[in-house]
Amino acid sequence: MKLRQIEVFYAVYSSGSMTGAAKMLNVSQPSISKVLAHAEQQLGFLLFERSKGKLISTPEGHTLFKHVASVYQDVDRLRHLARNLRTAESGRIRIASTPALGVQLLPAAIATYRKQNPGIVFEIETLHLEEIYNALTESRVDIGLAFDPLGFPGVEQRQLGSGEFVVIAPAATTFNDASSVDIEELANHPFIALNSRGPLGRLLSTYLATSDAELNVVAWTETYHIAKALVAEGAGIAIVDEITARSSTGGATKTFSLRPTLGFTVAALHRSDAPLSITANNFVSQLQTSISEFLN
Repeated sequence: MKLRQIEVFYAVYSSGSMTGAAKMLNVSQPSISKVLAHAEQQLGFLLFERSKGKLISTPEGHTLFKHVASVYQDVDRLRHLARNLRTAESGRIRIASTPALGVQLLPAAIATYRKQNPGIVFEIETLHLEEIYNALTESRVDIGLAFDPLGFPGVEQRQLGSGEFVVIAPAATTFNDASSVDIEELANHPFIALNSRGPLGRLLSTYLATSDAELNVVAWTETYHIAKALVAEGAGIAIVDEITARSSTGGATKTFSLRPTLGFTVAALHRSDAPLSITANNFVSQLQTSISEFLN
């Protein structure tokens, strides 16, 4: 039996009439009669006896209905599941983010998304880029969120936004009342440096190598928010991404534009052979919006 024939048989058996079945399925009575006749012809036996304008199930019809009811319920559950997936009413999103993006930007995006999608559950990890790639390839997470990710086999990326590096300094610092500074102007200040293990560290290391200025490095750190906290405590000056600089964590600092400019990107990552669900794709779009709002 075809699915449509199962639906019609179930409706006629349950309602006891062609009219009732037509109302259940929101179709015309003649179409119900036609589908039922085709089903009986293909089966080779009658499903109902017509008696005084009523439909009475045959013994074969009674036996068949026991199995059809189970199939019909499975199909109905499948429809509900498909509708939930399509409308993103529920689900789980597993995401791994680099620490700098996971401190404020990611939580804000999740909070905003869940206001419209309260049935979504998130699993969150903060990892460095190499660890994010491993988590993706091991299928431990659905989405990776990182700065300037390098290409990695089997992983696709979608750019969500871009920003610039900035100079952060203790709140009382001035550079002759200028709003932007260059590397040479930092040489006379204690400098908090980022190591070159991560993408931003590599970008900044290459940038600094173009200058002849010798910076007075007093501390190395791999975590941008630690660099910001050190600056807020007066330990020195640092160059960080503007997402870290704009975040409310890490203490009060003063921000200056870096001259010449140095840019970075933020990207969402996922496995090439595991397309994102509608729910996850919608959240990636929310991330893109949140990054744009945060930087503007």
